[in-house]
Amino acid sequence: MTEMLPALGATILVVDDDAAIRTVVRQALTRAGYLVRTTDSVAGLWRLIEEGVGDIVITDVMLPDANGLDTIPRILDRRPGMPVIVVSAQNTLSTAVRATEQGAFEYLPKPFDINELTRAVASAVAAIQQGLHPNAGAAEVGDGLPLIGRSPAMQEVYRTMARVVPTDLSVMILGESGTGKELVARALHDLGARRTGPFVAINMAAIPRELIETELFGHERGAFTGAATRTSGRFEQAQGGTLFLDEIGDMPMDAQTRLLRVLQSGEFSTVGGNRTLRADVRIISATNKDLHRSIENGQFREDLFYRLNVVPLRLPPLRARADDIAELARHFLTRAVAEGLPLKHLDASAVARLQQYGWPGNVRELENLMRRLAALTRGETIDAAALEAGLHEGQPARAGGSPDSGDSLADAVELHIARYFNVFGDDLPPDGLYERILAEIERPLLMLSLAATQGNQIQAAKLLGINRNTLRKKLTERGVDPTALRRT
Repeated sequence: MTEMLPALGATILVVDDDAAIRTVVRQALTRAGYLVRTTDSVAGLWRLIEEGVGDIVITDVMLPDANGLDTIPRILDRRPGMPVIVVSAQNTLSTAVRATEQGAFEYLPKPFDINELTRAVASAVAAIQQGLHPNAGAAEVGDGLPLIGRSPAMQEVYRTMARVVPTDLSVMILGESGTGKELVARALHDLGARRTGPFVAINMAAIPRELIETELFGHERGAFTGAATRTSGRFEQAQGGTLFLDEIGDMPMDAQTRLLRVLQSGEFSTVGGNRTLRADVRIISATNKDLHRSIENGQFREDLFYRLNVVPLRLPPLRARADDIAELARHFLTRAVAEGLPLKHLDASAVARLQQYGWPGNVRELENLMRRLAALTRGETIDAAALEAGLHEGQPARAGGSPDSGDSLADAVELHIARYFNVFGDDLPPDGLYERILAEIERPLLMLSLAATQGNQIQAAKLLGINRNTLRKKLTERGVDPTALRRT
C-alpha cells in the first residue's frame, strides 16, 4: 500500500548527532503535518538525497563526519533550490554569515524555539510552492570579526546582518550611544560585495552645519571664501564602497533635502561645480534618536527616512544582554595587554557586579572601565571591590563635595542620574531617559530583594509590596533570573 503524503506534501530531513534534538524536532514537525526522516550524520543525509528523498533539510553544523555548512553547496548542486535550514550552537556572527554565504535558507542559533523552527519550515515550503529559489550566496567571511555576544538579543542582530550582507540595501542602525553602531556598519562592509572598496564614515553631529554639504559632496576651487583648491567629498571618496552616515538624526534640513535628491537620482555635483558625478555607494546610517518623533517635530524628512530605513537594525543596550558582559570584559582586558597594560583577571564577584550594573554608556563604557582597571588595579585579579572603585573613579564629582558626600537614598539616585550626563559629555543623553533610569534602579532592587529572601518569590513580592504576578512580569522585563540569586 502506498503511503499517503500529508496535506502539506513536504518531507523534512533532519540531521543532528543529538538524539534528543532529533526526537523533539521530529515530533513537532510531525504534529505540524510533515513527513520527517532523521539521521545523525552527513553520510546518512547524503544517502537520502541520492535516493531522491526529502524536500527540505534541517542540519546542525558540527556533525561527526563533516561540517554541515560545507555540505550545503553539495546539496544545492544535486538538488537546486532545496531549502537548507541551519541550526548551530556556534552562535557567532561568523556562523550566521557563513550559513548565508553557503546558501542556507535560514539560520537558527541553539537553543532554538521549536515554534520558530516550524515557522521557518513553513516559509521554506511556501518558497518551494511559489517557485522561488530560496537560497542566495553571500560574501566570503573571515575570522576575527569585531562583534562579540552569544545572547538572544545579539543572535537576532547576527541573523539580520547575515541576510543583508549580500545585498546593497540601505541599512539604518538604531541604538543608544556606545552600543557599537560603527562596528556593525564596518562588519556589513567588510563582509559584503563592496569590501574591496573604501569604507568612509562621517559623523553629522561633529561637523558644523554650514560645512556638511561640502563635507559630503566636496567643493571646487573658489566655490566660497577660503576654498583655495578643489576638495573631494565623502560621496566621491566612498565610490565603489560604503558611506556610513553616523548620527544621521543631527543632519540639518537643507542638507537632508540635498541628500534625498542624491539618493533618488544616484547623482551629485560638488559645491560650486557644474559636473555631474555618479554616486556608486552603499549607504549605511545610524542614530540614537527617535526619528519618528523628529519627523513629527519637523526636524527630519519623512521621505528621507524611508530611503535610509530600508532595513532597520536595532542594537540592544548592554543592560539587555547581561550574558555577554563577562565575555566582552575579558576581551577588553586582553586587548589592554596589547596596548602595554598588565594582564588582569576577573573573579566571580566582579563578574556578578558587572552584570548588576546599568551601563548607561553601554559597550564603550565597559571598554573604558576595563582599560582603567587594567592600569590601576594592584595584583592580577580584579574583584568586586576593585571593580566598585573603578566605577567610582568614572563617576562625576558632585558640586560642592566628593561623589560620596551624600548619605541618603535620594543622594545616591541623584548621583546615579548625574553619571548619564557625564558619560555623554556636552551631548544630552538619548531620548527615553526616564525609562532607562527606572530600569536601572528597578533591576538591582529586584535582585537584592530575591537575594535577601533566598530566591523565594512570594517573600520577595511581599517585601516589595507588590503581588507575585507583578514580580514575575518585572523579572522578565528586566532580565533577572530568580534561580541565580539564591544564597549559598
